[in-house]
This record gives sequence, structure tokens and C-alpha cells, in this order.
Amino acid sequence: MMRVSRTFGVVAAALSMASFAPADAQSQRPPLAGGRPPQQVPLIQAPRPSIFQPDVSSVQLRADQVEVLRRVLGDAYTHGFDVGAFAPDQAIALYASRDPAARAAGQNQLISLTLTYARAVRTGRLPPSGFMNEWGLRPAPYDPTADFVMAVQQDRLAEWLDTLPPPYTGYQTLRTGLSTYRDIAARGGWAPLAAGPDLKEGATGARVVALEARLAAEDPTIAVDGAPIFDAALTQAVQRAQKRFGLNPTGVVNKTTLDALNIPVERRIDQIVANMERWRWLPQTLPADRIQVNVAAAILSVFSHDTPTLTMRAVTGRPGDETPMLSSMIHSIVLNPPWNVPSTIAAKELWPKERASPGYLRRNDFIVIPTGDGGSRLQQKAGPKAALGQIKFDFANPYGVYLHDTPSRSKFDSFSRLASHGCVRLQKPIELAKALMAGDPVWTPEKIDETIASGDTVRAKLPQQIAVFLLYWTAYVTPDGQVNFRQDPYGWDRELVQRIAAL
Repeated sequence: MMRVSRTFGVVAAALSMASFAPADAQSQRPPLAGGRPPQQVPLIQAPRPSIFQPDVSSVQLRADQVEVLRRVLGDAYTHGFDVGAFAPDQAIALYASRDPAARAAGQNQLISLTLTYARAVRTGRLPPSGFMNEWGLRPAPYDPTADFVMAVQQDRLAEWLDTLPPPYTGYQTLRTGLSTYRDIAARGGWAPLAAGPDLKEGATGARVVALEARLAAEDPTIAVDGAPIFDAALTQAVQRAQKRFGLNPTGVVNKTTLDALNIPVERRIDQIVANMERWRWLPQTLPADRIQVNVAAAILSVFSHDTPTLTMRAVTGRPGDETPMLSSMIHSIVLNPPWNVPSTIAAKELWPKERASPGYLRRNDFIVIPTGDGGSRLQQKAGPKAALGQIKFDFANPYGVYLHDTPSRSKFDSFSRLASHGCVRLQKPIELAKALMAGDPVWTPEKIDETIASGDTVRAKLPQQIAVFLLYWTAYVTPDGQVNFRQDPYGWDRELVQRIAAL
């Protein structure tokens, strides 16, 4: 539709670990520790107040500290920044001068580069004005000056610099993936495959040879023999690639698979860089108990104690009705919810259907409600035809989106599930509701079932609110070390890369 501290042990035990692979790729666990502009950005931490007024002019860098900065700034490229964006060579050359004025100028340049790098790697490169309205997940402002001065004075400069990048497995594995794909690009990338009939086991010819070489560019397990025969091993290699692209792993190279294989390596690098940038928009610490939705992959994951315990397919917004990125807190569920139809959907979709087929609204349980200002709005009554199904999950946000059930289940069987008006439809909403209500003395599983069966519309507060994040991951690394890619359905990867390039 338009747009804990809890343990889910029982649910977790019922799930196979294989279903957790996409969730593990989205895990925010620190590796060492185990339309309208948004009106609010929940869960983003406020900048830490400084305990002293920083005075950069008082800083005197030692030679070993300059070497630390040379190393870190020289490695900035590995974080997705352009080569030379923070190149320290000129500043260090000045610093090494015997001329005191040149030496001071070199230190000032080096400090300026360091502070600029610190902001970029911690919170990203976009200014607040550079965010699209739908990018409601915004980083907290960060001024690194005080931290830098203190780190120099306390002789822990290297340790402070190490804390700046996002402290998450998802970011660090993408950093490794970026290196891998840059190496592929340096070797010439891959040649596009020629169009033609679908390729499948038993096929022969030059296109089969080219397919094997193309797959081997990303899949190191393939033993390239150059044989022009599509055999069982090549079928398995195609299936692995299709899984990495989020496609139906049929082992047949149809047009959809061919299009994915023909995306050039430079675009894949851009996707990795864009996703690394979005990781910087997250807070430095995430709630250990949370719900995450990967909008691009249309997958919902529940985390308990920072471990995925429940995953399910979702249906997210189609292009033009994008599901926004945001963070909030789910505070309640509504059983047997009516649907208050947004005016845009009513005008564009429902009233035309009524005019084309009089009685359409009545047959589908829609009622017209006066608004008191001479106008009216549409509401669909709760029941078997209700677009929100039997339950919805409410959280404050300026976009008017929520998680909900749906009576239309067929889309969950599809590998492409971007079909909603912006809200997130859930494959297992009742299972999620019972997990979130676990331990509540009133809203037992039986009470939830009874209330749904009664048809009564009831709002139930969660015993404890739970964080929800709607994220847009089109590149992530699975536990096998492979970078997985999804389509950029909203064009947000391309838009982000272009906005960064224009700075």
C-alpha cells in the first residue's frame, strides 16, 4: 500500500540455516565484537559533544604520525574513493622540507586532508542537500576535529582512524569485493555475450565457449577447458551465477540471465561503491534486536541478539512507487485492518475502475467516507478482500508506509517482487506478529488467532517496540565470499554515483 529485547528461539529452531544466507549478508554485526523530505530520522545517533575546544593549530605531528596518515590516506582508494582523492604525497613532501614555512604548510594540508577523509569515510560524501527525498536514512553530522586533536595528543591516531569506517561485516566484505572487481577490471573485465537462442545443457558452439569464459571471470571454481559443449558442470556454474544475481536458478541462459551477465564490470564496481556509501548512512551502533528489509532484494530479516532468526520474502515498491529508505520503531500491530486509500491511488486506479465497471467499489468492499470539508475519501473494509490482509505493522514515518499482510499470495513465488505502491507486503505476517508478541500475557498466539477469526479491528501495542530498517542493498557478500548483485530497480545506485561525481 502507499505510500526486541526479545528472543525468537522457538522460531529460529524451526527454520533451516540455509534460509539465513541472504540475512547473513545484511548482518550489521561488528566483526570484532562478534516526494516529501523526511521529518524525522529515528535511531540516528547525535554527534558526541566535545569535552574541549579543538585547536588544530596546536597540533604538532611527529614523523611516525605522519607515516600513519600517509598509509591511511594512501589506502582511501580501498574504501571506494577515487584514486588521488586524499593523496597525501604533496603534503608529505612539504612536511619533509627544511623550510619551516613549507613544513607548516605541509602539516596543515595533511591535517585538512585527514579531516576531509574522516568525514567522508564516517558519514559519506553527500551534503544534506544532496539526498533524494526517498533516502530517508541520513547519517548524523560528524565533525572529526576534536577527535583528531585528542587522538594526536593521546598518541592513538592509528586506533582512531581505524574506528572511522562503518564497523560492520557487510561493509568490510564489500571492501574486499571492491578489490576483487577492480582486479577483474584491470585484467580487461569481460566481453559481452552475443544475443541468440537460450543456451542450456547440450548446446554447442562458440557461444558456449564464450559463456564459460564469462562465468569464470567471477567464479574462480570454474575450470576453463574451452570445450564448445554445454555440460552438467556449466549448468551448475550458470545456476551459481543466477543465484548471485537473484534470478531463478534454472541453469538456462535466457535473456534475463544474459542481460545480467552482460552488465559491464565498471557498473558492478559502481554498485559496490554505492552500497559502501549507503553503509555510512547507518548509525555507528545498531540495535541487536531489529527488523531489516532489503528493498531491492525484497527480503525481510528479523535479528535477535544480532543474529538472523526469521527470514521471509516480501513485496516492495515498484519503480515509480518506491519504498523509501528509513529507520523507525514498530510500536503496534493492527489486526483485521481497514485500508484508508491514499487519494492518489483512489484517483488514478480505483475511481477509473468504478467508472468502467459501476459497482466495482461496492463489490470489493470499498466505502465512501465524507471528509467534512465537502470532499470524500475511500476506505476498504476489513475482511477477505482487504488489501492489507489480516494484519499490519505500524511505525512512525513521513512517507505513510508500513509492513502488512496481503490476500494476494502469488507474487511471493516470483523472483521479481517489486509490485507494491510503496509499502512492504509480507510472506509470513502472522508468524512475525507472534514472534514480536512472544511473552506478552494478553496477546498470546491463541489470542491473535481468535481476534483475527472474529473479524474485529483491534490495535495491539507491542510489549516492547522494535527497530525497523528499510534498506537498499544491491550488492552484498554472502558467507561463501561471493559478491551478490541485485538489479538497481529504482536507479538509486546510478543516481548516487552521479551525485558523488558532481561534488
